[in-house]
Amino acid sequence: MEKILEAKNINKFFLLPDKFQVLKDISLSVTKGEFVSIMGKSGCGKSTLLYILSTMDTDYEGELFINNELLSTHGADELARIRNEEIGFVFQFHYLLAEFTVLENVMLPAKKLGRKSFKEIEHDAYEKLKLLGIEDQALKLSSRISGGQKQRVAIARALINNPVIIMGDEPTGNLDTKNSNNVFSIFQELSHEQDLSLLVVTHDDDFANRTDRIIMMEDGRIIE
Repeated sequence: MEKILEAKNINKFFLLPDKFQVLKDISLSVTKGEFVSIMGKSGCGKSTLLYILSTMDTDYEGELFINNELLSTHGADELARIRNEEIGFVFQFHYLLAEFTVLENVMLPAKKLGRKSFKEIEHDAYEKLKLLGIEDQALKLSSRISGGQKQRVAIARALINNPVIIMGDEPTGNLDTKNSNNVFSIFQELSHEQDLSLLVVTHDDDFANRTDRIIMMEDGRIIE
């Protein structure tokens, strides 16, 4: 199977107030179209690991590859480009800009990337909203839609540059059961029908148990 993401021997230390090793020799991979969840008790290092895998944190030891490209040696500007182009991120909170419409929020990462014309980006954004069943909300201010709809918009925004992997940090943490199930169904469809890889940190057993594979962490290590 084609590896989309691979981490080799990742170690991470916090230096203040005392030196503490938060990640201990982490190695993992995610293949194309695979839907993987990371679980573990609070403080086990799973969110720290996700921020390293997403290239947001570069202060670590070890090697990180996306699409077989070694990222550990890249500078900040190149990592920012790769992050915008190849990684979609969905947080627990949607981080939409309240003064922008739904459509404008979805378009933002593509406008930053600057690879397409405004009309092409607008068309792509409508297509992503259609995929998520909320194209009818496109011209509303993002502050005027429901919580479940906001998280769908956040997913559409994560998809706009056609990334190779979506990473999520508790993406259903603020949602009720119905909307959590909706988000899971969207992720599963992206994995199985769009062949998109997904890596999601979650505390939700029901969510994790329906993913293709669970990575369990404890005290900074992968235990299974």
